[in-house]
Amino acid sequence: MESLFGDLYPQEDSKSNLFADIILPVPIPKMFTYKIPRSMAEQIGIGFRVIVQFGKKKVLTGIIGKVHQKPPAAYEAKPILDILDNHATVNPLQIRFWAWMADYYCCHIGEVMNAALPSGLKLSSESKIQLNPTYDSDTSTYPLDDREGILLQALANKGEMTYEECENVLGLKSIHGIIKSLVIKEAILVFEQLREKYAPKVESRIRLSKEYASDKKALEALFNEIANKPKQEEILLKYLQEIPVYKQPELNQKGLDKKVITEAGLSVSSLKTLIKNGVLEEYKIIISRFEEEEGNGEEIVLSDLQSKTLGEIKSQFEEKNTVLFHGITGSGKTEIYITLIKEVLAGGSQVLLLLPEIALTTHMVGRLRKVFGSSMGVYHSKYSDNERVEVWNGVLSGKISFVIGARSSIFLPFDSLGMVIVDEEHESSYKQFDPAPRFQARDAAIMLSWIHQAKTLLGSATPSFESFYNARTKKYGYLALDKRYGEAQLPEYHLADMLVDKKKNLLKLDFTRLLREKIQEALSNQEQVLIFQNRRGYAPYIACEDCGWIPECEHCDVSLTYHQFGEEMRCHYCGFKEKVPHACPACGSNKLGAVGLGTERIEESLSLLFPEARIARMDLDTTRSKYGYQQLLEEFGSGNIDILVGTQMITKGLDFDRVTVVGIMDADRILYFPDFRAGERAFQQITQVAGRAGRRDKKGAVIIQTRKPEEAIFGQVISGDYKNFYIQEMGDRQRFFYPPFVKIIKITTRHKDYKISEKAARHLHNLMGEIDVKKIMLGPEKGLVGKIKNQYIFESIAKLDKSGNAQAQFKHDLLLLLEEMQVHKDFRGVRFVVDVDPY
Repeated sequence: MESLFGDLYPQEDSKSNLFADIILPVPIPKMFTYKIPRSMAEQIGIGFRVIVQFGKKKVLTGIIGKVHQKPPAAYEAKPILDILDNHATVNPLQIRFWAWMADYYCCHIGEVMNAALPSGLKLSSESKIQLNPTYDSDTSTYPLDDREGILLQALANKGEMTYEECENVLGLKSIHGIIKSLVIKEAILVFEQLREKYAPKVESRIRLSKEYASDKKALEALFNEIANKPKQEEILLKYLQEIPVYKQPELNQKGLDKKVITEAGLSVSSLKTLIKNGVLEEYKIIISRFEEEEGNGEEIVLSDLQSKTLGEIKSQFEEKNTVLFHGITGSGKTEIYITLIKEVLAGGSQVLLLLPEIALTTHMVGRLRKVFGSSMGVYHSKYSDNERVEVWNGVLSGKISFVIGARSSIFLPFDSLGMVIVDEEHESSYKQFDPAPRFQARDAAIMLSWIHQAKTLLGSATPSFESFYNARTKKYGYLALDKRYGEAQLPEYHLADMLVDKKKNLLKLDFTRLLREKIQEALSNQEQVLIFQNRRGYAPYIACEDCGWIPECEHCDVSLTYHQFGEEMRCHYCGFKEKVPHACPACGSNKLGAVGLGTERIEESLSLLFPEARIARMDLDTTRSKYGYQQLLEEFGSGNIDILVGTQMITKGLDFDRVTVVGIMDADRILYFPDFRAGERAFQQITQVAGRAGRRDKKGAVIIQTRKPEEAIFGQVISGDYKNFYIQEMGDRQRFFYPPFVKIIKITTRHKDYKISEKAARHLHNLMGEIDVKKIMLGPEKGLVGKIKNQYIFESIAKLDKSGNAQAQFKHDLLLLLEEMQVHKDFRGVRFVVDVDPY
């Protein structure tokens, strides 16, 4: 095959006529056809990872999606370079799921593959050049020009160089001609340096050699021999203390982790001597990155009400594939989940338990690990590449049959999925916003179950309106559990009017008198407090009291959030940050003050109001480390923290016996957010965080701080009147055409030039208006945040009729329009983003 470097690939036998359609991790709307070399024909199949050349320089990892005998008509198929495994890494059910996701969410299957595979299963490639060891300039028949000589000298000095480094040495933008010439002259070798990111965890172990392990006299003679070598003697005694070879001979075969010796401070050189002299043997084994723990098969004792609910769920599954489980906070949903999971696993099927937040995952893992042991895997973004590959391979091999994880766990290689449980199914964090695929994990999980002919259980104390609507229209099964488990009582709600307290001069550091009194009462009783504010940082922004100047991000249309820790202002969109100025840049005044409330500021206020209390904060800033969540929750659970301040991380599923007071700092901010779901989300968040109070026999107190206590939603939250709240909101949704009555697709246009972005958005909007389906088109309008990372943003909204094929037709035509727009001479640098179900 002719390539940039000539005929680098061997010609294949003409009888070799097998081809493979390969999924590549690139945003291109089709698979690419490659030739299967005759030598690989017997080893290859659907789902295998292979290395292929893509373009002139790139080498990529691909997944085989189809094997056939039809060569491509438009181009000559390149051969597959290599196979990475001796078994399929991806199964056909996964490929079917990827294809559905690409189709439904208007993206490309390569983008789905890129999101689905852990980074550790993808290869990174970089073209490199080195001197040919057999090349001799004195005897070569090919003369070199000046640039070729300079490049060869640089390679002699450095050993190997990348394309980019070669270009820099010669000061040229393109060196392809020079490289090709040097390849022909056999002066250099071009190679792809491939590095597989995943590496198994290897442990070095030692054991007593057979000569001494099986013969006490030989061992005694050895001790006599090394009597004057105390360091060697100390190592042997340590080994025999850890591994009693004569009492339990089988333990010597397993040996001892080498670290036990080295970390005990014993001589490393003496250890090496013992190994060299054949007294000890050193060997390596591959071990799991996760603690091996046997499940204890703990029997879950259900209450009569829980047992009845479990029976109803099973009954519903006989008629429906998806069931909505509406259980109030503290009703004991977890025990029902565990019982169901056990039954499905006993039947030989796999189970996936989806959770919306890593914080919640951390909290449940310990409990579930005790029940299911090492047959359970945990999968989320805080895990390293190697850990995620290990879970992937565990599912692939059948070692792991039950996975608990965040939204990315729907991509694992299940082959016999029996049930998917989506806990807190209403949570917005199930939605992936960037990059593509921009999927909703709850909806995708339902399709995953359908592909596997499995069952889906959606659990929530405050179901999403879409799920509740599907239950009321009999698309889903439905059952409710409206009593707390055991003796636990529902909390008592209090509305604290901030304006009244402010007029009476009772508002201190943004805390009403009622909330301060309840916190003090809890602290006096050695109980715990949760304070909820869904905004991190010290304050939303700082402002000049004299001229009103507010610092803004240089790259985005947003004000900078003030973080007192580090004395800096940060953009939460692009990460830009700068130090807080000493004086106003606009007028020179030094009257710069923080405006609004962030978790950092609340933490500081609490330390002033309650100096004796142990206070901690849980938000993105304090949980960036791998075990940040876990450490905070363990501290709180053990009683080492009295007051925990947090964002929405603290609203989900946390169960602590001693929490008796929950404070919601600014309920109005949740309620008046510019989003058609604002009311629904306010109801959910307030109800969820309130559910953390009074989880046992102690009645908790929930204090909602608001400037508008007369709002109807507060009364509905307090009375737990979800149904009437739903009916009221759905009337508005139907009247103004919002989900679940229509399907929404948002199309975003981005470009560094404002006018080009606007022109492209208007042109595309007009073209979409001509698509012949029943729809409402809105926009294009400047985005709520009009500029992010120096890109100007415009948005169009399509509201599509849910009946018939309006959605499929619109998506199909939209993708064709986008292909046209991408090659339009005026819009080549414009980025278009399609987001299905964006809110």
